Amino acid sequence: MPHVLVVDDDPTVSDVVRRYLEQDGCRVRLVGDGPGALTAAAAERPDLVVLDLMMPGLDGLEVCRRLRLLDSGLPVVMLTALGEEADRVLGLEVGADDYVTKPFSPRELVLRIRSVLRRGPAPVSTAVLTDGELRADTGRRTAHLAGAPLTLTVREFDLLAFLIRHPGRAWSRAELLSRVWGWEFGDQSTVTVHVRRLREKIEADPAQPARIVTAWGVGYRYEPAQP
Repeated sequence: MPHVLVVDDDPTVSDVVRRYLEQDGCRVRLVGDGPGALTAAAAERPDLVVLDLMMPGLDGLEVCRRLRLLDSGLPVVMLTALGEEADRVLGLEVGADDYVTKPFSPRELVLRIRSVLRRGPAPVSTAVLTDGELRADTGRRTAHLAGAPLTLTVREFDLLAFLIRHPGRAWSRAELLSRVWGWEFGDQSTVTVHVRRLREKIEADPAQPARIVTAWGVGYRYEPAQP
């Protein structure tokens, strides 16, 4: 029974989300503000957080940042009344795994949550993947570059392992959503943000990436390190 922490200062929205999640077999805890969310997550780690962006005081962006410091692998689905792409991307950049724009269909939200909890298809194997000084242990789910540990979210690790396994092949953002995380729908800017964050962590010069390169007109391609 997945444990979902719902953080929203609107009790009507929280109650609707709770009822739909409980009907879907989840155990739900409701919290009405940012500090309460941090306290609840620290006391008992949820399997996923549904987090409203627009809250008074400590807003959803700051709560998400702090949750990521507490637990980099904790899945977060953000609720936002903001429809601009820049606002959605900002939520993804601070660590949200997905977002749903208000007003939303509760059933769609449940499907999005299930998709995030599923974390995509099972890995092909628990191999240790290496590319030059880059190393990803899929069993331990740890990554190192030149011996130094990399701090990766769950989504970043999944994307890195997939790309290392499939060098030289150009993938569209829709294909990466489906093949890496098992999403048949979702905002493709999720891929863009995670690629940018990965580049910042594994590329010598993220502005001129040598490993995760842009395949113009298609998406992205992984080029192994030159021997």
